[in-house]
Amino acid sequence: MISEIDLGHLRRCVELAAAALEAGDEPFGSVLVSADGEVLFEDHNRVASGDRTRHPEFAAARWSAEHLTPAARAAATVYTSGEHCPMCAAAHGWVGLGRIVYVASSAQLAAWLGELGVPAPPVRTLPIAEIVPGVPVEGPVPELAEQVRELHRRFHGGT
Repeated sequence: MISEIDLGHLRRCVELAAAALEAGDEPFGSVLVSADGEVLFEDHNRVASGDRTRHPEFAAARWSAEHLTPAARAAATVYTSGEHCPMCAAAHGWVGLGRIVYVASSAQLAAWLGELGVPAPPVRTLPIAEIVPGVPVEGPVPELAEQVRELHRRFHGGT
């Protein structure tokens, strides 16, 4: 169940996605939150650098592996503007992070990009549960999805 606290963190993810867009990058943003509600890490996409692995979810997984105990990682929540790609979902699983809450699903994003004529990515999109079946996952969140859709429309030059 998505709470008001969850919605607050997801709104921050949308703000981070907008910051990525303003920086000329793909609009994705993520926030890592401890079990007691402390924001531990936040980032946005940085793939415009040429390194297509610079996703915020992957950065959060790496940061957590360096800074948190296994128990703290398992109790943490990753909030994100878009459902993890397979690379990020695997990183999430390998470091033992807990719950994932996302605004827009991979299926939604694929449909939106298809409407804009954007070619399919080189890696097939899969639901998080197919990559890390034991992780609690919640999303999509309809009340914020249209904002994320608009960011992607702007990035890809849709009218």
